Amino acid sequence: MSQFADVIVNERAAGANQSYPDWLEHILSRKGFASAFTEISSWPAYKPTPLIKLSNLAREFGFADIIYKDEAGRFGLGSFKALGGAYAVSQVLARELAKHGVTQSASCAELASGKFAAAVRDITVTSATDGNHGRSVAWGARLFGCRAVIFIHETVSESRREAIARYGAEVIRVRGHYDDAVRHAFAEAARRGWHVVQDTALGNYRETPTEITYGYGVIAQEILDTIDEPPTHVLVQAGVGGLASAICARFWQAWGVRRPRFIVFEPTRAACVAASLAAGRRTTLTGNIDSVMAGLSCGEVSELAWDVLAAGADGAVVIDDQLALQGMRILADPFGDDPPIVGGECSGGAIGALMTLAQNRELAARLGMNEDARILLIGTEGATDPSIYRNVVGRAPEEVATA
Repeated sequence: MSQFADVIVNERAAGANQSYPDWLEHILSRKGFASAFTEISSWPAYKPTPLIKLSNLAREFGFADIIYKDEAGRFGLGSFKALGGAYAVSQVLARELAKHGVTQSASCAELASGKFAAAVRDITVTSATDGNHGRSVAWGARLFGCRAVIFIHETVSESRREAIARYGAEVIRVRGHYDDAVRHAFAEAARRGWHVVQDTALGNYRETPTEITYGYGVIAQEILDTIDEPPTHVLVQAGVGGLASAICARFWQAWGVRRPRFIVFEPTRAACVAASLAAGRRTTLTGNIDSVMAGLSCGEVSELAWDVLAAGADGAVVIDDQLALQGMRILADPFGDDPPIVGGECSGGAIGALMTLAQNRELAARLGMNEDARILLIGTEGATDPSIYRNVVGRAPEEVATA
């Protein structure tokens, strides 16, 4: 397969001299991010994930600096998704307890302690997933004491199915792609009285996707607590846009007019954000949207995420799968004395997208990226499917981690 990349510039993005708008504060607020950070940082085994300088890779690519936020160790779940889905489960349960007069407020610590076990054990949360989000929802359901039913589509690997089931969830495979599984989850929830925990905001379904996005904001807050000077560019995975909108909004709030240029990347078949930026409106992709970057195989950007990205994203990079696989191998076999990193397909995509910008300076220039660029990447996942990882890299994850 030939390696392909393209860049879409968002001509409608807010200017670099514009502070975080009041109208966006009503969509994703500072208070919401702060509340999520307070709760999640109180969870058992919480610790910030590492921020790694890839100085030799930066020199190889011809940039001033590359820093990589490694989410592979997040709560032992292997990806950043541990933050959003589980936090949203806790908020669903707290609302249900208040609705039924059990308590007007229930913290994550109280839920995890089993204080309300009798009241929550019959509550069912449900979600559709490519793997990582479902694992987070299942883990959150087990942590806080409720039941979980997770829907996966037909191309989700068996290893990822087993990883979800390991947390006690019922996992059901349905026909079609990711968006078909999402529709199925909503239909079953409406029929059975379950509670959907999905990161795609559509119509009136916004409260839970907003909470998921606030959970992802923990990543941005940890970065803000670690570095003093903002990078010049941030490159983030798109998917339905939950992570991208969280990082974009939180950095915009914190850095204001000093905020970095914000860029998303997507697979060629599932470039729904790029298509939407080009059209100036949310655009749904149909047909085959499968990618080896399973977590990014989404044909429709969330309405909530689109509100943020339409204003705050400077552009999108569209890459083919081979670039993501090459990126995984670069992380595993780094340049010079950069540390080896276990990164899955979506993490490899970040390296692959940046590599193609390094090799095509005309594309990079469209995003204001030159030899002075200091670039932040989000390593969203580790080896969430160890067998796929071994096939791509040629070594097991544990071999790379201990190299």
